Amino acid sequence: MAVRILLVDDHPIVRQGLRTLLEGRSGWQVVGEASDGIEAFDKFDALQPDVVVLDLFMPGTDGFEVLRVMEKAGLRVASVVLTASESHPDYVQVVRLGARGLVLKGDTPEKLFSAIRAVASGELAFSDEVAHGVLTAMSQETHEERASNLHRLSERERQIAYLVARGMKNRDIAQQLTISENTVKRHLQSIFSKTGAKDRLELAVLALSEISSAA
Repeated sequence: MAVRILLVDDHPIVRQGLRTLLEGRSGWQVVGEASDGIEAFDKFDALQPDVVVLDLFMPGTDGFEVLRVMEKAGLRVASVVLTASESHPDYVQVVRLGARGLVLKGDTPEKLFSAIRAVASGELAFSDEVAHGVLTAMSQETHEERASNLHRLSERERQIAYLVARGMKNRDIAQQLTISENTVKRHLQSIFSKTGAKDRLELAVLALSEISSAA
């Protein structure tokens, strides 16, 4: 089935440009547009998108508030923030609010395509620089008792947790450890259960926290 995409940006020209770019890609369908957060909320139920491409700074209800509402409501919509912001605190905040990808408006279209593919598949999509800065900031706030849960992991599970912290995808982890991708998935299920991490991002924060404390 096609990946259903909702565009949220207050500039009509930007939305039209994005629609033109994305609708030319096989397997993707732009199901709607919204000019602000309020309009986006109305579109979530009506259109049921798989991915939302979200601007941060819009009049009225901005992208930060959209992410807050999505997180509280438990909406199963993967979000890619598309922003012109160069503020590192903004990046940290959107990750904390549940964004699964971040692309700068000055980046190439290929980076946006890659981010949409990644989040639609349940992966994270952050540049190495953004990911390192965000994870470092978040790991500094991780409680020691949460990080200590990593000690419950087997040696293989710890290897996988550290590779997740490096931003590696399941297939890349499988290749590096010479195991099947299904085996990686089974290990991850066990890792999430033992650590209490709800997703790859929380697991990466825990792993990075331990690496930093051991350094």
